[in-house]
Amino acid sequence: MKKINQQEPKVILYYKFIPVCDPNITMRWQKELCDRLGLKGRIIISPHGINGTLGGGIENLREYKREMNRSILFKGIMYKWSDGSGEDFPKLSVKVRDELVAFRASDELVVSERGVENGGIHLKPEQVHRLIQERGDEVIFFDGRNAYEAQVGRFKDAIIPEVKTTPDFLKELEDPKYDTIKNRPIITYCTGGIRCEILSVLMKNRGFKEVYQIDGGIVKYGEKYGDDGFWEGNLYIFDGRMNHKFSSKAKDIGECVHCGQNTSRFINCADKSCNQLKLVCQSCNAKTFCENHQPVLA
Repeated sequence: MKKINQQEPKVILYYKFIPVCDPNITMRWQKELCDRLGLKGRIIISPHGINGTLGGGIENLREYKREMNRSILFKGIMYKWSDGSGEDFPKLSVKVRDELVAFRASDELVVSERGVENGGIHLKPEQVHRLIQERGDEVIFFDGRNAYEAQVGRFKDAIIPEVKTTPDFLKELEDPKYDTIKNRPIITYCTGGIRCEILSVLMKNRGFKEVYQIDGGIVKYGEKYGDDGFWEGNLYIFDGRMNHKFSSKAKDIGECVHCGQNTSRFINCADKSCNQLKLVCQSCNAKTFCENHQPVLA
């Protein structure tokens, strides 16, 4: 078989909710396909569909997309492209999981050939602006990510749920503090859109009446409006790049845990019992411990 030459490096992000009868067979196919094309990254397959982030040469990624479009199940996926490479990922990981996103709410999710049933209404980026023009301050942005991701970037005046991990949303959404907004238009958002597919279902199941989600997530919104819309800051991403700027106008809105300077630079606390992501600016680079685990000097 002729080997495809590596070209300009890129990263793709994608997902599709579709019933998958045999996730293990799909996993083996994906491993063979990615190995053949020299792609690295993460792919999760479940009975509900597929979710992937892959890096490699642009021609190899295009061939991956062509192969996916030859599949009855996975044709027609919307791919989000960004700068990066396979070097942003340590290896290729293809795994079968019960859920594409670990909300621990698979019993609430119904997936058909049409995708997720009873989810939020999908809005293109320009439709988001149109809704705000029509409904004004009545519209609420609702962050569908873990709270630390919102430290470096978020939609203006968004509600940032108090969640450290994705399963925390189940308890969070049942908090009475949200009762006063359940009749207002809510626009959920997350990195590429996949978390909001599920989050919007959970919200509607808990009494939120008018729920929307940004089609393609923050990534597609940023491609359309950069930093000239309602988004502010940097986008946190789960690979070696750590964060992404949509334009040269992007601002650092996070604050260094040591000095308070604005930054978007996350590090893992060097205390092995902690290892949490903390914002540390370049000036405080030598301080590799978080504010709660500074080593005791002799």
